[in-house]
Amino acid sequence: MRRTLAFLAGVLLVGAFAVPAFAADGDEGFTIKDPRITESSGLAASHAHPGVYWTHNDSDDGAYLYAVDSATGETVATITMTGVGAPRDIEAISIGPDDNLYVGDIGDNLGGTWNHVWIYRLPEPKELKDQTIRATQYVVKYADGPRDAEALMVHPKTGRVYIADKKDVGGHLYEGPAKLSASGTNVFRSVAPVDIQVTDGAFSPDGKQLALRAYFGGHAYAWNGGKIKEQGRLSVPLQRQGESVTYTADGSKLMFGSEGAQSPVNAEDAPGGGKDSKSPSGGGSSTDATSDGDGMDSDVRVGALAVAVFLGAVFGLRRLRRRG
Repeated sequence: MRRTLAFLAGVLLVGAFAVPAFAADGDEGFTIKDPRITESSGLAASHAHPGVYWTHNDSDDGAYLYAVDSATGETVATITMTGVGAPRDIEAISIGPDDNLYVGDIGDNLGGTWNHVWIYRLPEPKELKDQTIRATQYVVKYADGPRDAEALMVHPKTGRVYIADKKDVGGHLYEGPAKLSASGTNVFRSVAPVDIQVTDGAFSPDGKQLALRAYFGGHAYAWNGGKIKEQGRLSVPLQRQGESVTYTADGSKLMFGSEGAQSPVNAEDAPGGGKDSKSPSGGGSSTDATSDGDGMDSDVRVGALAVAVFLGAVFGLRRLRRRG
């Protein structure tokens, strides 16, 4: 009888922990296996290829983009960009409503000394194979002077490009012109303060939310036409050097990436539970979208539920044993 009690309690305990993860196209986290990708610094969910993520190394790796299959962690295509010269410090990648990839060569490890940075735009390939694609290069300057930045986001409805600089105090979100110009300088202007050392950011697919991450945390914002309002903190997974974030194609998850060889990409429930959810929270480790506090982490909730089920099973079965 004791063995039966233990067995039944164990089954119930495992069942309590086996909470289903509702992610699109198998996007439940993966490991980047390509040995060439050691400094993954940006992440973007493909529009054309479900379950595929675009990434790149930072610094002077070259004008390369990698398509990684989240089902296997393997690189399924390598894109070589032409028409962009020699990149200095590629830090971000995003996909616009025009189904073009926008690549941010916006890093400045010298603390904001370069008088301009670049954005590259190229069509997302319809076929996943190693190929060379010509990109359009845009010159970018900030209205209030040079700065270091690692986050570039393209709004999924308007196509407007935004950059968040990397300052833990006194940082800002910058808005680009309505349409980028390949022949002139594109001046980005501050539209909102952001007091977090941003390493990447992403818009939700419906364009209603903005997620900004740092190395050890992050914030969720309601977009409100660009007048951002903080909704709460993101529960960012502990990573070696957290550098990237993107929404899954359906908006239900946030995918957090890190630098390093064999680096993990961790999935967390997105604030609001995805683009089609009317509830304020997705029930995961991101905070309640209307809360100002941290909220309870999903792991804590699941653990508490499991313990409750376990204790309930043990006490219930003991009572049945006594009655028998």
